[in-house]
Order: sequence, then C-alpha cells, then structure tokens
Amino acid sequence: MTVAIILLAVVCLAYANGANDNFKGVATLFGSGTTDYRRALTWATVTTLLGSLTAILLAGTLLKSFSGKGLVDAELASTTDYGAAVALGAGLTVLLATRIGMPISTTHSLVGALIGSGWAAGAAIDYAKLGSGFFAPLLVSPVLAVGSTLLLYPVLTRSRRRWGITSETCLCVGNEQVEVVPAACHTVAIARAEQLSVQIGDAVTCQSRYQGKMLGIDAAAILDRLHFLSAGMVSFARGLNDTPKIAAVLLLIPSLNGLGSTAIVGAAIAIGGIVSARRVAETMSQKITAMNHGQGFTANFITSLIVIGASRLGLPVSTTHVSCGSLFGIGTVTRQAHWGMIGKILGAWLITLPMGAALGAVCYWSIRTL
Repeated sequence: MTVAIILLAVVCLAYANGANDNFKGVATLFGSGTTDYRRALTWATVTTLLGSLTAILLAGTLLKSFSGKGLVDAELASTTDYGAAVALGAGLTVLLATRIGMPISTTHSLVGALIGSGWAAGAAIDYAKLGSGFFAPLLVSPVLAVGSTLLLYPVLTRSRRRWGITSETCLCVGNEQVEVVPAACHTVAIARAEQLSVQIGDAVTCQSRYQGKMLGIDAAAILDRLHFLSAGMVSFARGLNDTPKIAAVLLLIPSLNGLGSTAIVGAAIAIGGIVSARRVAETMSQKITAMNHGQGFTANFITSLIVIGASRLGLPVSTTHVSCGSLFGIGTVTRQAHWGMIGKILGAWLITLPMGAALGAVCYWSIRTL
C-alpha cells in the first residue's frame, strides 16, 4: 500500500514539475516570436527528456541530497511514509502554482516538504546542512543570473553593432512584414498593429528583427538557430538538474534502481509539460518582459551555463529562479520589464518553501493515520 502511495506521489510531483517547468527553457522562443507554442513545447519536451536520461550518469550527488539523508535522521529518511509525504507535499505545492500560472521552484517545494515532513515526524533538522547544501545555492543562483545578464547583454549588443548588424522593428503577420516602424514597440506602434489587424483580418504583431550578414550568412537566420540551441540547452539542463531530485524518493522502493526511477520521473515530467504547461508558458513568455531574439538567446545562454554547472557540482539550484533571473536582467537593461508581474512572481517564490513545508507536514500526518 505504501509503495503504491510513493509511486503515485512521485508521479504526481513529476507531472506537476513538467507542467510548471518544462516550458521555461523555451519561453524566450515563444515570447520573442521565434516560433509558435506547439513547436516550442515539442522542442522543450525532447530536450528535457534527454536531460532526464543523462541524469542517470551525471547527477548521482543530487539523488543522494534529495533522499533527505543528512538533513533529517537517516532512519526517518529511509521510511516510505516520509518519502511519500515529501513527494505529495511538493507535488501539491507545484500543482497549485501551476493552476494560477505562477512559475515557482520545484526545488524549493521539495526542500520545504523535506523540512515539513521531518517536523511532523518529530525529527531534528540539520540546519547547517540546510543552509550550506540547499539555501546558499538556491539564493545565490538567481542573483548570479541577473548580474551575468546585466554584464553580458550590453557586451553582445556592442559586438553586434561592430559587425554591422542592425535591428529594426516591424509590424508583421506571422513571418510576413507589413510595415517597418522607426522605434521599438511602444504604445503608438501597438495601436497601429491593432488598426492593421482589423484592416487585414489577421493578427498583426510588433517584432524586432536583425538585418545584416555574418560570415556571408544572414544574421537573423544564425541567431534563430543559436536561440533554438540555447533554449534546448536550458531544457536539457532542467531535466538534468530536476529529475534526480524527484527520482530520489523512488529509491525507497526496493525493486527500483537509479535507472528505473529516473526513467519513470522523466516520462511523467514530459507528460505534465505536454498536457498542462500553457498558463505558466504565457506568464514566462509574455508577462515578465518584452524581448527580441537576441535578448531571448542571451537569457537562455546564461541560464543553461549556470544550471548545467550546478548540476555537475551537485548543487540544487532552481531552473525557475535562474531562468526568471535572466529575464529580470534583460528587462532591467532594456527597461521593458513588467515589474507588477515580477513582484507577483517574487511573492510566489517567498511562500513556496513554507507552503511546501505545511503541505509536507499535513501529508505525513495523513499517511501515518491510514
């Protein structure tokens, strides 16, 4: 019975993780108009699954960290009741956030559930390990993402201009240009887009495009390919970093090893993204900041480097926080950040861990009474 609860709880958590996190790697592709929602989601699903499978080889340290051993008593961490409560508490937290379209951290949810379930069981929490092994990388990584973006994006912009690649803003239907406008997408341009939409009978959008050649090749085409590659790197990194955190709970089932648990979690993450990613996708793509292809590439490039590096070192960073941090940085540099939405996201981040802890505790008490 308990084994079935653990399996159900972990699949629920993995599904919620896919629904809330899968699209984050490709949000810039959709938000910048590089591709449509379906194609972006397909790319996210494939590359995240590849990251999940690679986790079998490279992310053994994360498997051990998120088993709870060292954070709570080893005896408690080895019980199926504790594992099931952690998975259920974290899964319910992420599902609630997904329902309202808030991109939160599965890592924070898991850490909260590890603590809350431990408290409910009367276990002592190793706060030193909690601070150095969990909180430090989780707090530092988004700040590093913001700072890296603030430094790197202006450098890339100056380099583009030196290569003779210019940027223009156009009103377009799909990939077809209707008009060129002299400035970025401000209120006048948006109003004009609405007028043309009525006249043409199709949706006209304001897009930023690059003009010029690099090594004899169209710069816009090169950037689009690099943008897809960087989005795939972020999704791969997310699968690599998140899958072992969730799969660690399945190791409590004697018949499952690292390979089997990782495969189950990877499949559930993929399904969650395919079925339930739309609301968080819209928040990440359109409600944090306006962006063009180059800005989206920069955000993805920085996110992938930080998350892959952390995974290799066994550090539990949040892909959500790193990805959002990069977008916050882009919005700050371009002065197009939607600070109202950013404030809501930061608020959701603040309550993620205590919510995970509370639900973890409730789930532990509930399982113990069954």
